[in-house]
Amino acid sequence: MITQGNTQPATSVTSHFKFNVRDAGTLIGLLIIIITFSFLSPVFFTLPNLLNILQQSSINAIIALGMTLVIISGGIDLSVGPAAALSAVLGATLMVAGVPVPLAVLATLGIGALCGVFSGTLVAYAGLQPFIVTLGGLSLFRAIALIFTDGNPIFGIPMEFRSVINGLVFGIPMPIIIVVVIALILWVIMNKTPLGEYILAVGGNEEAARVAGVPVKRTKVTVYILSGVLAALAALILIGRLGAAEPTLGNLWELDAIAAAAIGGASLMGGKGSVLGTIIGAIILGALRNGLTLLNIQAFYQLLATGLIIIIAMLIDRATRGK
Repeated sequence: MITQGNTQPATSVTSHFKFNVRDAGTLIGLLIIIITFSFLSPVFFTLPNLLNILQQSSINAIIALGMTLVIISGGIDLSVGPAAALSAVLGATLMVAGVPVPLAVLATLGIGALCGVFSGTLVAYAGLQPFIVTLGGLSLFRAIALIFTDGNPIFGIPMEFRSVINGLVFGIPMPIIIVVVIALILWVIMNKTPLGEYILAVGGNEEAARVAGVPVKRTKVTVYILSGVLAALAALILIGRLGAAEPTLGNLWELDAIAAAAIGGASLMGGKGSVLGTIIGAIILGALRNGLTLLNIQAFYQLLATGLIIIIAMLIDRATRGK
């Protein structure tokens, strides 16, 4: 637990993990997007399309949740896309080689964790800047994935695995169920465990957290491990849907994840973020792209709209932090 001397920073940032005004504002933004596209396209506000939006947003949501933890701790992880690709090709290789699916899945998640250990150790124990470390990891993990596969995709993902990923639970696609479970687990971690306090404290004021006895280095490594594991999980969902693992998988996933976290209220200065807000942010991006696609608007303008939303979110965060 954090001692009385560091109560102020921890208390101030903990409030951001409850359903606050910023979360409500993000939700209102999502509702505005839904209402707007519902008037513009008769297909948008239908159950199949809404489920499609949630399913398409699931991969970004999982990546973004891991990114949110890293951002709250005061870091950044630009290597999540290549880490996902490396995990995917190695995990797919094990599956195709006949390794039992549960063991292959655990190994895939373990590879993601090792990517997180690599980045987290250099950030926490070598004292390197998160941006530089994960930028290096971005190139390193992608290169290893390309070298390992010789640049070729891996086909033959077992139907045993694919049937689970593409299955339904009470009519709800499995990827959506996975996102809900992961979000609940992370919400509990951030609100009900010492680790959640540590992450908030490190991002809010690292020096004060260190003086208060928070294991700062272990906390930093932990958030990068969680980010790597969630990147591998997202990769598993994608290869289960596609039936193949490509070494180029996960291109620009890090940017979408940062965008979802920022839209959801996470501050790149650290110490502030929301599990709920990140989920809503990922859905906003998914709904926006889906709606613009239904209206036959070119992808160039979809990128423009996404960029504008990110900038607006940052301006709102700046104004809020200033107050």
